[in-house]
Amino acid sequence: MRPGAIYLGNDRCEFIVWGPLLKEVTLNIVGTAPRQIPMERSAGGYWRVTADNISPGTQYLYQLNGEKTRPDPASYYQPGSVHEPSQAIDRHAFVWQDRTWRCPPLADWIIYELHVGTFTEEGTFAGIIPRLQALKELGINAIELMPVAQFPGSRNWGYDGVYPYAVQNSYGGPSGLKQLVNACHEAEMAVILDVVYNHFGPEGNYTRDFAPYFTEKYHTPWGSAINFDDAYSAGVRNFFVENALYWLQDYHVDALRLDAVHTIYDFGAKHFVAELAEAVESLSQQEDRPYYLIAESDLNDVRVIRPQALGGYGIDAQWSDDFHHALHTVLTGEQKGYYQDFGKCEQLAKAWRDRFVYAWDYSPHRQRYHGSYAGDRPPEQFVVCSQNHDQVGNRMLGERLSQLVSFAALKLAAATVLLSPYIPLLFMGEEYGEESPFLYFISHGDPDLIEAVRRGRKAEFEAFHVAGEPPDAASTETFQRCILKWDLRDQGKHQVLLELYRQLIGLRRHMQKGSGDRKKLEVLAIEKEKILIFGRGSQERQFACIMNCNDKEVKYTSYLEGNKRLDSSAAEWLGDGSTLPESLTPPQELTLPPQSFAIYEQGNVDWEEKV
Repeated sequence: MRPGAIYLGNDRCEFIVWGPLLKEVTLNIVGTAPRQIPMERSAGGYWRVTADNISPGTQYLYQLNGEKTRPDPASYYQPGSVHEPSQAIDRHAFVWQDRTWRCPPLADWIIYELHVGTFTEEGTFAGIIPRLQALKELGINAIELMPVAQFPGSRNWGYDGVYPYAVQNSYGGPSGLKQLVNACHEAEMAVILDVVYNHFGPEGNYTRDFAPYFTEKYHTPWGSAINFDDAYSAGVRNFFVENALYWLQDYHVDALRLDAVHTIYDFGAKHFVAELAEAVESLSQQEDRPYYLIAESDLNDVRVIRPQALGGYGIDAQWSDDFHHALHTVLTGEQKGYYQDFGKCEQLAKAWRDRFVYAWDYSPHRQRYHGSYAGDRPPEQFVVCSQNHDQVGNRMLGERLSQLVSFAALKLAAATVLLSPYIPLLFMGEEYGEESPFLYFISHGDPDLIEAVRRGRKAEFEAFHVAGEPPDAASTETFQRCILKWDLRDQGKHQVLLELYRQLIGLRRHMQKGSGDRKKLEVLAIEKEKILIFGRGSQERQFACIMNCNDKEVKYTSYLEGNKRLDSSAAEWLGDGSTLPESLTPPQELTLPPQSFAIYEQGNVDWEEKV
């Protein structure tokens, strides 16, 4: 049962809303010809009516028990604010041109995460389309959109959405998103949409007035938990399952990124996430094309991605925070907050080798044991990065890695992510070393809520012992500071870094080819010198990479062999000049420049030998 205003054609529309505890629901048509139409209660607590003389663009509200008048919780479009009427749309009016589109397998994805409002000066879906060719030339074949469900105002990260089915009006609405997805598919790019099923935003959320969407059984960072396992939870679960299918079917989205599934509390026999995975898999089989679910999880729990036949939830992939944290701390030396659990090269090697660093290991930050072993899961089930919206935007000043480390370290970070066996994710602008911050911003209409956000942000950073005042999240200037400066891509060091990313992506594709085995995917760490050596490839082609994560020059006796393909310390990459030979012949003493890497091809790597 999909809720919402379902346009049937010929100016007829069926309205469906869930309200199991309501005694009366009336459809209020607003505008130049207002009218009220009583709705009938049907099975499962749904209220329904099919109305005539309803054309696309008709605006409406629901009157509940003859008292409150509210927008539709399953509104497909909010042309005004989150407090104003919903609007009926013709979901099938758009003419798709992606009939021949075939989504590539997850193992081949290079993901580019972007925020619609700050990716271009226009801040719209239409503004993204002219940039797709540049991303394609870089090697990107999947873009991930931060949430686009309707939120208050015009400036927001998207995680304050209150209408999960409605496309943000300031971005271009339903037609704008469809045009973007269509253009992506024509450019041979998959589209991932970030969806939020763990909470609603604080302003404009009227779901409580309709039904028991919340439960007091659990506490979340946002207050009451969404009701996935309490009384009346069946309707809540249906609301979100249908939402996922809506994005995949109506908008041709290829994958959904599920925000913070660790805050989806469900202790029933079948977790909501597992039910969602079943529904998406059923759709994939029905339409004979793959749809994917990618989870964000703080649990390091392999059950999230294990097949349901093995007792898991059946999610296709998940973000690996451990990989990011291990890389970030090795390069920056930061140790505050959750970073205190990381900082060793061996941890980065473990993340590269075994997916998680914490696999039921003691976490000093959490003061408990954390995680489970995931080394037996295929690498394409893990998404890794050196930056993303959370890790940049949740810093008080929103500093990107380009503001925290040297240019040499930026190159090292790029190689670590792009040459890993996992699915790499780039955060918009990192490929050329964007220096604009990515700050937290909002445009709520409630002054008291804005002030509460300001106090909350300040308290949050004080708890992490971060001095100073956070930028005002409600300020237009804060938002404008985050807009990418695309002209940097063609200038100096930025242009050099962009070309390095392009070549690394090309090398990655070579590494992915051929028939490989587990022996061709190994990594070693020398903690004292902060050296990492990893090898990967296939039976036909092998690659070895030597990385010096130290900010000092170090010596290393190599037992590798092969011909050099890329050296980050070379002058062409704005290094101080290469000190490494063009060919390796074991044993051989090497002098590794600070924060550098070099890639050799066709090396015979004896991973059993001590280094």
